[in-house]
Amino acid sequence: MNAQTVLAVGTLTIVTATVGLAPLQGSAQQNSTAYTAPRTPWGDPDLQGVFTTDDELGVPFERPEQFGARALVTDAEFAEREAQARRQSATDAEEFVAPRVAGRGGDGTGPPAHWLERGKPSRRTSLVIDPPDGRIPYVNEQARQRNAAAVNARTSGNRPFDGPEALDLYDRCITRGLPHVIFPTIYNNTSQIVQGPGYVAIFYEMIHDARVIPLDGRPHLSSTIRPYFGDSRGRWEGDTLVVDVTNFPNHLINYRGAGASLDIIERFRRVDDHTIRYEVTVEDSTTFTRPWTAALSLKQDARQAQVLEYACHEGNYAMTNILSGARAAEKSDR
Repeated sequence: MNAQTVLAVGTLTIVTATVGLAPLQGSAQQNSTAYTAPRTPWGDPDLQGVFTTDDELGVPFERPEQFGARALVTDAEFAEREAQARRQSATDAEEFVAPRVAGRGGDGTGPPAHWLERGKPSRRTSLVIDPPDGRIPYVNEQARQRNAAAVNARTSGNRPFDGPEALDLYDRCITRGLPHVIFPTIYNNTSQIVQGPGYVAIFYEMIHDARVIPLDGRPHLSSTIRPYFGDSRGRWEGDTLVVDVTNFPNHLINYRGAGASLDIIERFRRVDDHTIRYEVTVEDSTTFTRPWTAALSLKQDARQAQVLEYACHEGNYAMTNILSGARAAEKSDR
């Protein structure tokens, strides 16, 4: 895994909602609201299945300003997005696949070619759907720069590698963090939902993260107990699964520049036989002027009918190689 291709793990208040994918395209919202999800043997809406967010890969998280309030791109803009997806596939092959096949000394390792296959590009202008301009409403430039610094550090490689303390939970193959784990990245964008009486479990392909969500109304854990994925409590609102997540570890998570006030409310709603809509509303008054919402389409794809092993693991060679490479680079610069 090339960890520098993915955004850093985050900390803040988040509200996540999953409703069907069709509304994201703007044309099938009326049909999705009329859809009734199948039921489990014990009567809950059935959300189970293996889903992928590959089709959302390439959609900007925030909306580029030139799109204004438009939720979808034009035909011409979509043609350019398809061309960009082809160019990105070629770049990925050159950066990751070719060095791996050639086995050249000093080259980084990369995934096999089939890991980098892309779905059909989406017409959406951004993953953020509220505010209407698709932009995250930061309280000030300092808050915006906290996010920009975290993104730049992970995607550019321009961060300090003075010691193991500089390497985060993603580098260590422990977790990508919530809600990062559900948003599409270069590969491994699959997740699986499994249900049982009183529980829903979600298993994410990326770093094999798993969550077990109780639905029995129990209170949250003490605020002194802060798991990597926070503390989840779920309930049903009609056909929508609503999950409240709190108690994130404030010294380990940093999502979109937010601080320690992290809460997540997730909503999962099946909108057709093969689609779940997912929305995440983020709130942190120290970082944002108002709550904001991002949405994803989770789709079932017969070509991705199972979650495969993610072979990243604690104790792997990545940390050693990163630090030794940094020391070698320092020597060469002297």
